[in-house]
Amino acid sequence: MMEWIQQIWPAALLAVGLASLFALILLIASIKLHVQVDSKVEQVHKALPGIDCGACGFAGCASYAKAVVANPELIGRCTPGGADVSAAIGQILNLQISSGGAPQRPIVHCRARREDKLFYAEYSGIESCTSANAQPDVQACHFGCLGFGDCVRACKFDALHIVDGLSTVDYHRCTGCGACAKACPRNLIRMVPFTHENMMTVACSSRENGKTTRSFCQVGCIGCGICSKQSELFTVSDNLATLDYAAYTPSEATQRAMDKCPTGVIVYRGKTAPPPRQPKSTASASAT
Repeated sequence: MMEWIQQIWPAALLAVGLASLFALILLIASIKLHVQVDSKVEQVHKALPGIDCGACGFAGCASYAKAVVANPELIGRCTPGGADVSAAIGQILNLQISSGGAPQRPIVHCRARREDKLFYAEYSGIESCTSANAQPDVQACHFGCLGFGDCVRACKFDALHIVDGLSTVDYHRCTGCGACAKACPRNLIRMVPFTHENMMTVACSSRENGKTTRSFCQVGCIGCGICSKQSELFTVSDNLATLDYAAYTPSEATQRAMDKCPTGVIVYRGKTAPPPRQPKSTASASAT
């Protein structure tokens, strides 16, 4: 037994010595290479939602925290956090933050559900809007919602769902991060300043002429210009009516524009938005 101990103790001693040496080297390296983290960056990071959605334009909350401390002009970019997070960051940086504008929320500029649109072909490829959009004849309307849910998968808040083939926003869950707008290959989902709880919108993106639009969609904009005659907030360009969201205020004129719209493409979007009305018949539209 003593012989065995005498044989292994030098190796054991060497192992202990090497372990101590490596530990000392690691300790020195950690001290030399230690990067001092700005306490304000840590505080800002804690104030952020921590969801790393990228709405601010940075890779995640940690990157944004570092950037906003270095450049306070970036305050206000955290859409999910909204005014409360901006105020918290301002307090950390000892800055007076003025109240921001209206919160940005997405609007799907299409209202055609599956029964409203005519498909040219049965798509059997990858269930992705991006993939389907690469095919020329997936559906008759080249401007409408494809309904394969790229926006749904991009949303981290379960605020979008495909309902009867149409992307639909749940505004009670939506934080306005903008991920859905970035995911839509047809640019149908656009971020809009919600100056009111419910916003009026022209829920269409088609640039086809009225006759062509009617041939493949019952609820598309036909560029008739009736809305623009009722309210100056509506303009028609390239066969498509649009609404000036920044200047929008509910009025008798905007309501008349909605009521007189022959295809019912003018609708409300928001937390308590009423359901869209059915389009007028072709005959009544012609009479109008």
